[in-house]
Amino acid sequence: MRTEARALLGPALFTIFMAALLAGLGVWQLRRLAWKEALIARVETRAGAAPVEAPRARWTELAAEDYDFLHVRVSGRFDLSREALIFSPPPAGAGIEPGFRVIAPFLLDEGGAILVDRGFLPLSKRADETRKREPAGDVTLVGVLRGPQARNVFTPADAPQQGLFYTADARVLADHLKLSDAAPFLLELDPAASAPGLPRVYDHNIELANNHLSYAITWFSLAAAVAGGFAFYALGRLKQR
Repeated sequence: MRTEARALLGPALFTIFMAALLAGLGVWQLRRLAWKEALIARVETRAGAAPVEAPRARWTELAAEDYDFLHVRVSGRFDLSREALIFSPPPAGAGIEPGFRVIAPFLLDEGGAILVDRGFLPLSKRADETRKREPAGDVTLVGVLRGPQARNVFTPADAPQQGLFYTADARVLADHLKLSDAAPFLLELDPAASAPGLPRVYDHNIELANNHLSYAITWFSLAAAVAGGFAFYALGRLKQR
């Protein structure tokens, strides 16, 4: 029996190590779950609150978490002579044709500029220049601020010579449009009750993926499977003995 127990010592230590590692990953995912739930609550509170003045002072020093999804209002005028397009799948309610998010500078009354996401433009309507005529003059806009969008290995390279981009990064876009004193965020407009013409504004997408609970269950299940597999193996060996 002692010989058999010694033979099981190595597999037992390996099992303990793997089960502890997998359970640790499960605990980490539970912590991420708590963080994500707090983030979602903050985002929903910000986006649903009454609009406030956009943070203007020292905005270059702001971190994305300081303003992301903040509901704001701004006053100024569009510079529709400058524009950038961000390739985009169709938002909910826009059909199946992909297109672009139309980005234009908005020159603030107090100075500086904010890049405004004016809405969605279907691919087939790219040549329609009517979008560059309105709105003209001083206007007040209401919407939510959005931080820079992350890239991944599958994101195509931007084509700035064509005015085409694949992620929304205000600093990159401002540099392309030759804007000085531009905000580090984009303003995504609230949908209007009646907004004729293009581009068209659709509801904000404020849903944040939250799969941490399922990930935690997976890790804990794997830890239990490793421990159970060793127990089954060890009992079989001991019964044979």
